[in-house]
Amino acid sequence: MHAGPPVPPARGAGDIPVHERHPCPTVGSQAAVENRVPMVTEEVAREALLSFVSSKCCYGRAAAGDLVIQKLKQQTLCRYRLETFTESRISEWTFQPFTNQSVDGPQRGTSPRLWDIRVQVPPMFQEDMRKFQVPHSSLVKGCHKCRGRGRYKCSGCHGAGMVRCPSCSGAKRKAKQSRRCQMCSGSGRRRCSTCSGRGNKTCATCKGEKKLLHFIQLVIVWKNSLFEFVSEHRLNCPGELLAKAKGESLFKDESTMVYPIVDFPLREISLASQRGIAEHSAALASRARVLQQRQTIELIPLTEVHYWYQGRTYVYYIYGTDHRVYVADYPEQYCCGCTII
Repeated sequence: MHAGPPVPPARGAGDIPVHERHPCPTVGSQAAVENRVPMVTEEVAREALLSFVSSKCCYGRAAAGDLVIQKLKQQTLCRYRLETFTESRISEWTFQPFTNQSVDGPQRGTSPRLWDIRVQVPPMFQEDMRKFQVPHSSLVKGCHKCRGRGRYKCSGCHGAGMVRCPSCSGAKRKAKQSRRCQMCSGSGRRRCSTCSGRGNKTCATCKGEKKLLHFIQLVIVWKNSLFEFVSEHRLNCPGELLAKAKGESLFKDESTMVYPIVDFPLREISLASQRGIAEHSAALASRARVLQQRQTIELIPLTEVHYWYQGRTYVYYIYGTDHRVYVADYPEQYCCGCTII
């Protein structure tokens, strides 16, 4: 496998010169970060639940309309994401039927090295895979499957074109019947359905052309590797929902190579940035060329809503800036066919 130049290793905060350190978003303290997202009010909490219930065919609206909200517990989380967009290249021999097309072989020059072949790169951070024929690598050979004949003996009839009648098993008459078999008209044989009675089949490898064009194929894969971290929270909402939640952008940095964030108010975010960059560098440097990196920090609001309905207390969660709802136990469920998201 051919790979591009190695990615410079990620550096710790103490190894980064002052002029290269990332400017942290001007947000002040941790409290200032948490206050960037508006608080969820009782009205907003009720409307979010009503909207969620309306999207579920087996959830009743009465509870959502009549519940009494007792307490709102809100916490703002930070989600750190690192994306590393890479390009990897490998070469492999392949072939196709030779139809007398022009042959770009070694007589036209030396094949370029894989990383010297210029191709159009897709938009950054959009994964793709393409295949190209390496210049001056083609040569023509007889088909190895049919040995250059373009056809091969049918495996169903072994070249005879006829097979034993499946109805009478070749006896010309069915067992315990005096009249001849109607399926084979008393011949005991039927035309082979595999080759339509020809006794041979067109070679599927060369499509009957008898020759193959062999060439080196360049396979390029553009991949977007993702490292993701959500800051610790004290509420009982599934982490996989928070990883996909819509957030408010707080910080974005994009470059050929980004450096760790070292002075964010939440230390766990700074540590996640250092860890993510180090992991991507170690995993990708030896097998791919890094084209672009992007790291972002988003604020994810999370609210735990405690409410009372018909003598019992229930809880649901509102997460993301678009007020998505997670319900673990809703009082009016008529079936279990809905997926809670």
